[in-house]
Amino acid sequence: MIDQMKLTSFATLVLSALLAFPSHAENPTQRPNFLIILTDDHGHGDVSCYGARDVRTPHIDRLAKEGMRFTTMRANGTVCSPTRAAILTGRYADRVGVPGVIRTDPRNSWGYFDPKTPTLANVLGDAGYHTAIIGKWHLGLTSPNLPNERGFAHFHGFLGDMMDSYTTHLREGHNYMRHNDEVIDPEGHATDLFSDWAAGYLHERSNISDQPFFLYLAYNAPHFPIEPPAEWLARVTKRMPDIDHKRANNVAFVEHLDAGIGRVLAALDETGLARNTVVVFTADNGGALAYGQSNEPWRGEKQDHYDGGLRVPFIVRWPVGVKPGSRSDYAGLLFDMFPTFVELAGIDPLEDLDARSLVPILNGGRVTEARDLYFVRREGGFKFGGNSYEALIRGEWKILRNDPFSPYELYHLAVDPRETKNVATTQRKKFEELAAAIRHHIQRGGTTPWQSADD
Repeated sequence: MIDQMKLTSFATLVLSALLAFPSHAENPTQRPNFLIILTDDHGHGDVSCYGARDVRTPHIDRLAKEGMRFTTMRANGTVCSPTRAAILTGRYADRVGVPGVIRTDPRNSWGYFDPKTPTLANVLGDAGYHTAIIGKWHLGLTSPNLPNERGFAHFHGFLGDMMDSYTTHLREGHNYMRHNDEVIDPEGHATDLFSDWAAGYLHERSNISDQPFFLYLAYNAPHFPIEPPAEWLARVTKRMPDIDHKRANNVAFVEHLDAGIGRVLAALDETGLARNTVVVFTADNGGALAYGQSNEPWRGEKQDHYDGGLRVPFIVRWPVGVKPGSRSDYAGLLFDMFPTFVELAGIDPLEDLDARSLVPILNGGRVTEARDLYFVRREGGFKFGGNSYEALIRGEWKILRNDPFSPYELYHLAVDPRETKNVATTQRKKFEELAAAIRHHIQRGGTTPWQSADD
């Protein structure tokens, strides 16, 4: 339970927001609920309010219309596990032992979620929040890294990385569907299951008025295999008879996902929870072009450190604190949600975070203090060999490589935002400066093991 000083500080924060947007006020001393809606491999070009012309995402677009749309947010990683670890800890992924994908086969698993690092669920739970995760976990299959051991009071979803099919829910023949620690075998499309479970959770929480909640709704769509229900694919092909087959499947898959998100938003409306619930919609990394996904207008895709692999949609709706229809060009990272939620909940800031609070931006202001944006991925196979590759953005400049063996590339984003002209050989001073900064991050990350001592 928070003390009076923290509650007073939080009340002052919310009152300042209410003075800016007085028509949204209800109870300025009531701590907000938090809902993260995280989609999987959801390209920047597959959300209509971000410019997609062939995809219809009315429910995601509604969040943008009723909240703040960020135009320059990036995922913390180019693949699933690193981004998820960063979101839940407010620290760069290699600092918490997850530089790469945690997989079901330990011979091809490149991360171990540090059990000593507190998660956002731990911090909010200790402050009196009810904490829940519905959907994809992907940060460990066994103790001590199961969701209920990492701060979540309620888990209803999938432990693993991806499903072989959205209707059978197996991964390499294993069933990783769980209700807390119980193995379950539900029927239905995974997107529908997760949407329905989330809506049900919200209805349950609406009957408990004196305890706020944190719900982390992590879909595994639109990650491949691309499996839209037949009726959704039929709608797309009827609307666009000449559309490419791969593209049609992905468009239908995304539109089915958007409809599920709509059911969750409807549950917030029906229960009266919407007004004081901070809803964040975003994705864990860019889309995979081979499966008909789009990251337009950015170069590259999932697994790349080009912005097609990193730029993601990011929308925040909070009716009592965020101006509807607003926009921010702040260049942030997804893990900035961690200190943002902590501050809005009236909790003392945590030390040793890499993330920055977005509260000043949500209040209509700016964050002016500069910082580097760091990205890392470790991977196996012949292409990567178990090694890592990194990227870093400092102001207008970006240094990167997309495998451990290629030379670093350097881009001046202010004049070349689509990363078409590598200036590594002509801007040597800047190149050496950023390369040294990357080495520093690699040394920091090296202090945290990314394999379990038991493996």
